[in-house]
Amino acid sequence: MDILIISLVTFFAAILTFFSGFGLGTILTPVMILYFPVELAISFTGIVHFLNNIFKIFLIGKYVNKEVLVRFGLPAILSALIGSHILFQLDNNIILYSYKLFGDIMEVQLLKFVISILLLIFALIDLIPFFKKLKFEKKSLPLGGFLSGFFGGLTGNQGALRSAFLIKSGLNKKEFIGTTVLISLFVDISRISVYSSNLIEYNISNYYLLGFFAISAGISGSILGNILLKKITLELIQIIVAVLIMLIGLGLLIGII
Repeated sequence: MDILIISLVTFFAAILTFFSGFGLGTILTPVMILYFPVELAISFTGIVHFLNNIFKIFLIGKYVNKEVLVRFGLPAILSALIGSHILFQLDNNIILYSYKLFGDIMEVQLLKFVISILLLIFALIDLIPFFKKLKFEKKSLPLGGFLSGFFGGLTGNQGALRSAFLIKSGLNKKEFIGTTVLISLFVDISRISVYSSNLIEYNISNYYLLGFFAISAGISGSILGNILLKKITLELIQIIVAVLIMLIGLGLLIGII
């Protein structure tokens, strides 16, 4: 049942990623946290995200905007390394707060709290009309790249903030999608290099089958997303993803996830 749930979530998240520029890591990470320790959940999601991005490069990589790639992507890669290192230095046994709900003790760990706040912020970026009207000049791209990469390394959720900058930077739809995919791939490489060195202490042999199905589901979702790309508007998908992110963030914030 775990394999089925994670595969379905990966499949539909991969479809959404094609339209919005984010979704796979943002949605899959909280689901992974339901089954694995936080560090493993973020690391596994990063691996699935990485392999899925490699496949998407073959589909839409030719539309990459090279100037944006350099000015936004390089800071994102460097800051992703910083965020990844901090992830494994945090004490995930720290309980930030707890309360009783229907007779059960609900506890919220520090890292889950951080993830929940970030998810809510990312969701609001796409839901509040003020942010939709913002236009970012190219001089702001390095800052956007740094923030996106840092939070990507720390929590596995970089896509929403990345899209908030790049979608307002004057790129057309295909350039936006192609550029976000390649930047995301580079960030994945940097943070996975850190994750892999810290996964040695875990016995992950029991998760090979789950990984295979999750990766396969992600690739299948990307294929369907590419087919549907011309038929679905970006704004509609961004709203749907933002609402889902907000629900997941609230669930983490109150300790039910």
